[in-house]
Amino acid sequence: MQQPLDAQEIPPPGCPAHGNVQLYGPSFGADPDGHYAHLRTFGLSAPVDIAPDVQVELVTSYDAALYVLQNPATFVRDSRRWNALNEGRVPADSPALPMMSYRPNALFSDGAAHARLRQAVTDSLATVNELQLVRQTQQSADYLISRFSAEPRGQAELMAEYAQPLPLLVFSDLFGCPPEIGDRVIAGISGIFEGTPGADEVLGGALAELIAIKRRRPGTDLTTRLMEHSAQLSDEEVLHQLVTLLSGGTAPLTAAIATSGALYLGEEWQTGLPVEDAVSQTLWNYAPIANYAGHYPTHDVDLGGRVLRANDPVLVSFAAANTDPKLTEHRQQLSAKAHLAFGAGPHACPAKDPAFMIAVTAVESLLNRLPDVELRVPFKTLAWAPTPWSRSLVTLPVRFTPRTVPSAAEPAHAQSAQTSQQSAAAEQRSAARTSGPKSATASQHKGGLFSRFVAWTRGE
Repeated sequence: MQQPLDAQEIPPPGCPAHGNVQLYGPSFGADPDGHYAHLRTFGLSAPVDIAPDVQVELVTSYDAALYVLQNPATFVRDSRRWNALNEGRVPADSPALPMMSYRPNALFSDGAAHARLRQAVTDSLATVNELQLVRQTQQSADYLISRFSAEPRGQAELMAEYAQPLPLLVFSDLFGCPPEIGDRVIAGISGIFEGTPGADEVLGGALAELIAIKRRRPGTDLTTRLMEHSAQLSDEEVLHQLVTLLSGGTAPLTAAIATSGALYLGEEWQTGLPVEDAVSQTLWNYAPIANYAGHYPTHDVDLGGRVLRANDPVLVSFAAANTDPKLTEHRQQLSAKAHLAFGAGPHACPAKDPAFMIAVTAVESLLNRLPDVELRVPFKTLAWAPTPWSRSLVTLPVRFTPRTVPSAAEPAHAQSAQTSQQSAAAEQRSAARTSGPKSATASQHKGGLFSRFVAWTRGE
């Protein structure tokens, strides 16, 4: 175990008077920055409880975070090394397990295994057409805005109605999901983040069917590119890379879209600055992935006077590192992309450029379609989710003048809509021909978010 904090130290308001600082619950959600400031008083890192009865060492220093992220020989990602887990000291129902348990994907792999899986992912992502991605995002945005913008109330809650579903629509399209499978992918991903029982099985089953369809009828989507890569991934490996891309992309993008939009509409935003600046400021000051990147030292490591024990988990606080007071003194001299919101080193996010583009396009689309949109409450009063993993708003209430939104059938999106329609129709025909009785049963459950979106693109 890592060394405990000095019991004589005064904890921040709301924290227990003894033991580790808790990085979860209402107290943390109400003041995450205060918790990080308190943890910095103990050095470059400090032990925290990331969940009940789950202790990790949290790195809060920018320079120390880079040291951990850029030294894969000393700090490995394979969580099968986790001492407490192997010794039965982690509760079987701990909410930390879905986030930290080993999966056969690039995120939890090291060395040659990591290089092979990551190359397949990066090469596949490199084939994504930027213009097509922007159009997919705009079309998804238009659809979601059309669902609430014409209502007489002139109000919306953008977390639930816009920021959360938008990445799911874009990704379902990007990965070539037929409508019914796209519905289940969205239900599975949403359920995982909401803690819905059986959500893992729903997502796994949907992706397994998607892979089976692509084996029979390859497409021009990311799923097919992963399957056809020279690394020759097995179907199981493809499935786990898809899970990583979907789960690792949707929640951070939701947070980035909502926070960037709130900043831009907030009381302190300087008029005239572009949306890109709001997204960059979000990545620096409100890192969507707040605390993650589990590492396991291969031997005891002295980090600024604290001993990190071999095979005890070390997490990086991207949120605390980005706002490190020692960094902010000279942050103006750093590159705008020097933040750690996308990580660093060999495990840095391979989709950082597409993610930035989607976030910018999502906020711009909202502002273009609803030019008088404004927050219903001050930015500073918005509540943050009480979770250690992400810095995400609980709600984003806005008001605007009700208006109609162009349908997907209009010229600006006609080509994109036709492409989505043709692709979805082809996949449906393929699934109907080859899936057998199981698919026939599943086809009865239509009408989910992605199915409705595809129907909208067809003008139905």
